[in-house]
Amino acid sequence: MSADWSIDRARHDARRAIEALVMVAEEPLPANLVGQLLELSPAVVEELCHELADGYEAEGRGFQLVRVAGGWRYQTHPEQAPYVERFVLEGQTTRLSAAALETLAIVAYKQPLSRAQVASIRGVSVEGVMRTLQQRGYVAEYGRDDGPGQAILYGTTRLFLEQIGLNDLSELPPLGQFVPNADIVEQLEQGLRPDGASSPERYDLAAQASASVDRFLGTRDGTDDDLGDLEDLDDRSTLDALDADLEGDLDAELGVDLGSPLDDDRPGDDRRD
Repeated sequence: MSADWSIDRARHDARRAIEALVMVAEEPLPANLVGQLLELSPAVVEELCHELADGYEAEGRGFQLVRVAGGWRYQTHPEQAPYVERFVLEGQTTRLSAAALETLAIVAYKQPLSRAQVASIRGVSVEGVMRTLQQRGYVAEYGRDDGPGQAILYGTTRLFLEQIGLNDLSELPPLGQFVPNADIVEQLEQGLRPDGASSPERYDLAAQASASVDRFLGTRDGTDDDLGDLEDLDDRSTLDALDADLEGDLDAELGVDLGSPLDDDRPGDDRRD
């Protein structure tokens, strides 16, 4: 009985000490550091932290004890976000721009990578944005590339994990859920086409037009029976009649109004505007 009471008392004191340490820590507190201070194993510290976190949740507190960036810290409960945002963001003017957020996302998912690689993905220069992210402490240098030039490689920091509330990069949401499926991509492409026709339909139309022109010009079977010998047609009225016949046949074949394909200034025509 006395031994059990002593164990419970020791665990109670340890939980109180953990609360105090986490409260004053400027960064998430690793379990091994807490274990050294309390002379406990990291496994026991992890267990006690989970007990504290479960207790806060069961009591419906407005804060949580969570594990982020390899350590433990207190943070506000997500359900209280509207009130916290109203308090914290009142008059705030230092929020990251859309360009900075895009660049930070690229670094987070593709790290380590150089500035040139980030710029090639975004399609614009990222020099200023990368400097801003470094000054904020979200991005840092992590080494150099082995290739020519040995470009500096960048990656995200522990502060980045703290700010977004993740324990490590493996908790980043998969990119697949943000990529539209094939049906949506096809709809987007179709909306950008002037006629709304899909690629196979356009190819079929082009093939039909080519076959029709070949047939009327006599190149399909190597004969020129449809046009006859143009060199013998010196009469302007004969050419115009042939022009009209050919235009009408092509219009009927293709289902469109092609207009007159022959120029008003034909070789040998003496009339001028």
